[in-house]
Amino acid sequence: MLLRQLEYLVALARERHFGRAALACHVSQPSLSEAIRTLERELDTPLVRRGRRFDGLTPEGERVLLWAHRILAERDGLNDDLAAMRKSLTGSLRIGVIPTSLTVVSLLTAPFCQRHPHARVSMRSLSSREIAHGLAEFELDIALTYLDDEPLGPVRRLPVYEEHYLLLAPADSDLARDGKATWAQAAAVPLCLLSQEMRNRRILDEIFAATGVTVAPAIETDSVAALYAHVATRSWYSVISHAWLHMFGVPAGMRALRLHGAPFAPRIGLVIARREPEPVLARALIEIARQIDVRATLDRVVTERVR
Repeated sequence: MLLRQLEYLVALARERHFGRAALACHVSQPSLSEAIRTLERELDTPLVRRGRRFDGLTPEGERVLLWAHRILAERDGLNDDLAAMRKSLTGSLRIGVIPTSLTVVSLLTAPFCQRHPHARVSMRSLSSREIAHGLAEFELDIALTYLDDEPLGPVRRLPVYEEHYLLLAPADSDLARDGKATWAQAAAVPLCLLSQEMRNRRILDEIFAATGVTVAPAIETDSVAALYAHVATRSWYSVISHAWLHMFGVPAGMRALRLHGAPFAPRIGLVIARREPEPVLARALIEIARQIDVRATLDRVVTERVR
């Protein structure tokens, strides 16, 4: 069994097409197909359902795929360890990020890339549940996600910041003129919020419920960018994470108001699966995070933009 055979199987499962998988692996399609047939002969079991086109993996193929992710992750970890010994980190850091923290992660990855110019970052926007799966199956090296009330499995956690919430309101509204708002007042205006499959929205629902109100948003979306695009029309209000101001700011004609009375502030941080040896690049990102005060940076943005 060769590592490149496992790489081809992983690429085929990801691309779900022999031609695209071969292109991703920089080989011809016949070479990729023959390598996978050789792997099937060596393991004495069919791995791929074949018809006129790729039709998925067999149950045995799915099991081999799990092992392939594990073996290739261990291979990458070995290469990273050797690179560290040579005092020059190389390789690719695979990081999963919840969508609501994509506005923040550059505060960590930018200095990481400056310190380790030969390393690459492969970033994926994933739900907190997908992140837990990716860490467990060796598909991710590290993640930036919610730390509380999440089934993350056996991981090491490093808190980075706490999520606070603001109300975006049209500048000519009564709430904007008052300069502050309560959660009950926020529940009473036409809202644009993230959809309920997003952890951020479920947290907001918990806070609204804890303050004795419920919400029925006029618009729901799974995209922070789409949410901002709607709010920018000044037809809706929105409850946003204070971290979003770092990238998106306050739309023209809107004001960001502090929301008072939240019973808790969810923690967001880096998580890395507990395994030995830990990925070298993931450890390097954690070292960066220990040296950078993300919390203070976000608080400073709020101070500058919320009057």
